[in-house]
Amino acid sequence: MAQHSWGTTFSGRSPATLSEPTAGHRLLSLDIVLALLALAGGLRVLYLAAPAPALPAEAANVAHAYALGHLTPFTDAGGAGVSPFGWWQLSAYTMVSDAFGRSATALAAVRETMLITALIGAVLLWVLARRLGLTRWASAAAVLLLAASPLALGLQRLVVVEHLAAVWALGALVLVTRPDARVRHDILAAVCLLAAVLTSPLALLFLPAAGWLLVRRAPVRAALVAVLLNLGLGIAFGPAAGLLRPHLAAASRPSVADWVALDPAWAVLSTVALVAALAVTSLRPFAVSGLLLVATLAIPGVPHTAVLALLLPVTPLLLAGVVQAVTRQRTPSHRWEAGRRGTGFALAAVVLVAMVAAGWVYGYPALRPSTDRGGPLSDAQEWLRANASGSRVLVDDGAWAELAKAGWPTGMLVAPAACAVTCPPAEWAVFADDATDLRHRYPALEAAFDDAGATAVFGTGDGRVTVSRLGLPPADPAAPSESSARAHAGEALQASARITSTPDAAAALRAGHVDPRLIATIAALAALQPVRVAAFPEVPGEDPAGQPRRRVLLTGGEDGAAAFYTGQRDLFRPSSVVRTAGGVLVTYPLFAPPGLLVPFSSPRR
Repeated sequence: MAQHSWGTTFSGRSPATLSEPTAGHRLLSLDIVLALLALAGGLRVLYLAAPAPALPAEAANVAHAYALGHLTPFTDAGGAGVSPFGWWQLSAYTMVSDAFGRSATALAAVRETMLITALIGAVLLWVLARRLGLTRWASAAAVLLLAASPLALGLQRLVVVEHLAAVWALGALVLVTRPDARVRHDILAAVCLLAAVLTSPLALLFLPAAGWLLVRRAPVRAALVAVLLNLGLGIAFGPAAGLLRPHLAAASRPSVADWVALDPAWAVLSTVALVAALAVTSLRPFAVSGLLLVATLAIPGVPHTAVLALLLPVTPLLLAGVVQAVTRQRTPSHRWEAGRRGTGFALAAVVLVAMVAAGWVYGYPALRPSTDRGGPLSDAQEWLRANASGSRVLVDDGAWAELAKAGWPTGMLVAPAACAVTCPPAEWAVFADDATDLRHRYPALEAAFDDAGATAVFGTGDGRVTVSRLGLPPADPAAPSESSARAHAGEALQASARITSTPDAAAALRAGHVDPRLIATIAALAALQPVRVAAFPEVPGEDPAGQPRRRVLLTGGEDGAAAFYTGQRDLFRPSSVVRTAGGVLVTYPLFAPPGLLVPFSSPRR
């Protein structure tokens, strides 16, 4: 009798009956699953590049996946946790699918793995729901909640190894609930549970559910699985601990409150489902594991995002199961009581749908889907390629992966972990935000930034990426201000009758935002021919860093202007002189020598 208790709670049919659907029913189930997968996949592709909530540890996981796939060493800055088996899974997919070669960024390549993981998890959730006796429509509702919840969309796009662990755990539970399970299925279940725990230690909390179900079905098989699992864990956490033992990431934002804000209905309904499922025989093992996961949220240092990643597929299953169990209660004999009960169920369903809809109306806009698949790090990488190619660069974990994917030699990339004692010499630094935490963790980084200056800034807010030049000579306090010298010289240049500027170009000259080499050469060119300045185009990223504009677009007398600049030598030689449809575009390299404008005098009028 115990063998069938979990399979008969909802439907009243035995597992054998459930495992023999007609061809029509199979086709209907297949259609439902495919429709749900299309919905889940489409929404996840749309929100794959959503900028927030962001996870600091995600960059390290991406970098480890790239490093393993390209057989290059990498040590993260710490705090991201350790999951060698999880990193191997991420790397294996990117190698087989050539995700790094196809994707615009390294982050997008590894997030593609998370998308595939979410789809596999949705299929496993459907199978598990059906094996627990849920109807097609109750199973579809569980998968729909997982597929379309804004919280799920925001969470499952992040590169978190717990998503992989959740799939392994679901696979084990699917095997455990198989009606005609044989010994090989139990061995595979033990392997899946071991893989889940090696991916994330939090997956240990799925063991009560798996063990409970196994004991219900066959106590001897449960003992076999326990022996195999303990043997595997003993090896993984003993002799092979250096290669396989996982560690949780440090606690950081996003917190539970950040995630719940995307879908408040999910939090309310999940809490109700976790408690109510204790009263349903077939759901009780899952409710116990779910409540244990919830309890870990109260433990200091446990990352909330990791816990929610494992809890995410559990609560929709419990909610659908509880609703079905309530609606399947015996109907009262009196017609008026039956009508009243039916009205109550209908009202409850309306309230349930309204709660979910209200949460989603807020949650979807909060995710803000982005069409920019590159982002600030990609812009910084392009800037470095154009201005500092071949240089040694001090980078954070996120910049390491993006620059390595772009072809930057990994031997020329210095990760913060290399600054434990002293930083290797580097010419440039690329860090997201202001790297304050990393500087506190690695004091040698502070010394590296003592003589640094921001050269380009990309993005805004928490997503800002700063490119800094290291080893700049210290500023002379007695020297005149370069900005005021540029403004004075620009004012004099603007006053010349031989120079015509557009309003934007004139404003840049008067504000001191123009490179002194451009000011000096435009003055010299004006002595030879009239000059028409169309614009001082910004080099992307340099204006926010306070760098003077080092490009000019000249119109009129273009042959003479092009010949003049092509013939410049030494300090005044441009990096490029290009004839465009709008005129002659002249670009100077970074960092004009100081003091160029001291002897400067305005051109003759």
